[in-house]
Amino acid sequence: MSDELCELEATALLALMAAEATSSVEVMAAHLARIERVNPRLNAIVTLVADQALEAARRADVARRGGGPLGALHGLPVGIKDLVETAGIRTTYGSPIYSDSVPVEDASIVKRLKAAGAIVVGKTNTPEFGAGSHTFNAVFGATRNPYDDSRSAGGSSGGAAVALACGMLPLADGTDLGGSLRNPAGFCNVVGLRPSPGRVTNLPVTDAWDPLSVSGPIARTVRDIALALDVMSTPDPRAPMSLAGAAESYQAELDQDITGFRIAWSRDLGGLPLESQVARVLAPQRAVFEGLGCGVCDAEPDLSDADEAFDVLRALGFVGNHHEKWLEHRALLKDTVVWNIEAGLELTPLRIARAMSLRSAIVQRMMAFFEHFDALVLPVSQVAPFPLEVDWVRDIEGHPMEHYVAWQRSCSRITVTSHPAISVPAGFTPSGLPVGIQIVGRYRDERRLLRIAKAFEAATEHGRRRPVLGSLEPDEAATL
Repeated sequence: MSDELCELEATALLALMAAEATSSVEVMAAHLARIERVNPRLNAIVTLVADQALEAARRADVARRGGGPLGALHGLPVGIKDLVETAGIRTTYGSPIYSDSVPVEDASIVKRLKAAGAIVVGKTNTPEFGAGSHTFNAVFGATRNPYDDSRSAGGSSGGAAVALACGMLPLADGTDLGGSLRNPAGFCNVVGLRPSPGRVTNLPVTDAWDPLSVSGPIARTVRDIALALDVMSTPDPRAPMSLAGAAESYQAELDQDITGFRIAWSRDLGGLPLESQVARVLAPQRAVFEGLGCGVCDAEPDLSDADEAFDVLRALGFVGNHHEKWLEHRALLKDTVVWNIEAGLELTPLRIARAMSLRSAIVQRMMAFFEHFDALVLPVSQVAPFPLEVDWVRDIEGHPMEHYVAWQRSCSRITVTSHPAISVPAGFTPSGLPVGIQIVGRYRDERRLLRIAKAFEAATEHGRRRPVLGSLEPDEAATL
């Protein structure tokens, strides 16, 4: 039954444990065995605390037998991104500067997961300081795509996406600035939600008012995303942007139909370069929404100036978060991190003020756009998973990319709008590479967004296609 447990979604595992048809120890042992089997090849989980996790699972079983109140995730294994602080568990941020760092306190999102009964198995891989949508760093190396291990898993939550795709974890967290929950989900055929700013707060942070970088859940199904969001979205009075808690569970309305919903269909978000193989996979998905009873029409929000706003505010954030590291350890930082910090140092007050003004106008235009629609549907990524040795995409079918985040404009433009967005599996290229579809919801309306995503997921079942694990056995392990 061990392998079967690893294939079940989080909600199913929790139901089995609640019925005492299996135990937390059995669930944990199954996932640890899967990690031992395939992680050496894929490098998704970079710090594993197996003994600690098994002991916590034993305690969870004792607590269940005690008959007291249990949390929503009681006894469930979870992975934590290596950007997020975990007490007593090494947290490197993918940087040689912190290669031996062990925090003394959990980040607030970890505290919430633990309070709900989740058990931390280990840390998932990320690029250095989460910079870039390709998961590799000088501490642990690269994370491989399980559908083709010569390809990128995306990033920056690439380790989490791979671990989920291969059944090493049933649930994980991630962060998203320019697409770091959405891109790896699309590359690995899982589901990643970028919540509204303030929906999932995570302390400590440098700028508590920053709406660009958010934390959120990544899972194999939309239902598991809703489950995780119930736990992660607990309001935090210490976080000034924290939103009020939901009146009821995000799982409550998932299965309602979406007949009559109005869908804005965007092939390329206003003319962004898009690989033809990605376009061919996504084009038939329009008919899926029509088959679900939605009214679908071609429509584009006005996101002019979103690139400028994103690039300036991203660079400003890099200065705030990493300037001291640049002063003290510049030689240890990867070149793209250095570039982003130095771009921020060159900003003038006028450019920063203009970027803030542009962002405000974009948010208002997007809210007006959604007066006519229930969702905007577009590509997650402009390319399919690319070769592992490519550090970032420099060209999309003859269109040069100006810098290392430019190939992800399909995500970063949405980031600037402050609207929630989700990546859902949408099919495969002829060579078997996953492609995700991005669904953007109304302002702060995760509930309707999840309902639409769940309907699409159920109608297509693209997410049921899992990697072939037999090709990923440890004896075939290779290093990059």
